[in-house]
Amino acid sequence: MPKSKVLFICLGNSCRSIMAEALARHRCGDRWEPASAGLNPLGFVAPETFEVLAEIGVSTAGLHSKGLERVDLSEYRLLVNLTAHSLAGRLPAAHTDRIIHQPMPDPYGGSLPQYRRSRDAIDQMIMEIISFADTCNLSSNDSR
Repeated sequence: MPKSKVLFICLGNSCRSIMAEALARHRCGDRWEPASAGLNPLGFVAPETFEVLAEIGVSTAGLHSKGLERVDLSEYRLLVNLTAHSLAGRLPAAHTDRIIHQPMPDPYGGSLPQYRRSRDAIDQMIMEIISFADTCNLSSNDSR
């Protein structure tokens, strides 16, 4: 059975959404196909992002910064907004019913402990989404 796709969105696609993509792949890659994108992608992943993921044994293979324009939103079952900003007007209306707002602290430019706190908050959020998705049977792929 094909995996359901989930897209994690943040501002620069350098920290939060990259962490979420890697952590979701690590936690539920057997059921979900996670990806990430940025509203204004920086074009690189912050080295601290790679470092804090490696600290807990999460693979960073294939992770790279990209923008929403490189993503076909219709392929994704869930869109997880990790910013405190509304996505209204940034996404076509047809996709807004699949957005989950989960603002996470942005560690960009901060210390390694700030990156770890963000990583841990994102990891906890991923576990909650997995639990919710399993309870609501969202992991099955009926149309996306």
